[in-house]
Amino acid sequence: MKYLTITILSTAISFFSLQSDYKSTIIEWQNNMNSEFANEEESPLTKEGLEVFKGLDFYRISESYNIKASLTLTPYEPVFKMPTTTDRKPEYRKYGIAKFVIDGNEFELSVYQNQQLIHKKGYEDYLFIPFTDLTSGNSSYGGGRYIDVKIPKDKMLIIDFNKAYNPYCAYNHKYSCPIPPSENFVEYRLEAGVKSYNDIGKH
Repeated sequence: MKYLTITILSTAISFFSLQSDYKSTIIEWQNNMNSEFANEEESPLTKEGLEVFKGLDFYRISESYNIKASLTLTPYEPVFKMPTTTDRKPEYRKYGIAKFVIDGNEFELSVYQNQQLIHKKGYEDYLFIPFTDLTSGNSSYGGGRYIDVKIPKDKMLIIDFNKAYNPYCAYNHKYSCPIPPSENFVEYRLEAGVKSYNDIGKH
């Protein structure tokens, strides 16, 4: 019984240690974002927005939103021009369809590959997931949010909604931002990642 108790205690400590490590990783990601936004040379904020910036607003970190999805490749999808908030239309191709489960509900998101970035060093394995959900226009930005992922080595894709971020045009209208396709609407409140931003100095 003594050894069983020690084993259970050790397992519990390992579990909470993993949770702590994960939370620390997300906090570091959030801190890096805030540092970028506070830096005049890197920030997407307007001059007025930068003057009052005190940090982005994030949902509570939850490891349950770090999702393992099955990825079905779509190699024969044609290249298309994705609409943006301006006349710019960058070329993308649907790379695959990610299927996942949250709270017993099945969802899927199309995963895209920017056709210009694949020729840029360091971005060859870059994939893009623009999406909207039931928080869009409420507690999160109405124009949807983005998640960046990399081409996995197998058919499983990690989608971490705690790293969902707003397009730059949520902060400044001078930017041109891809509009999430209608097929990437998730009928669920994805309360993870970056929340909506007030419109101070946005125009």
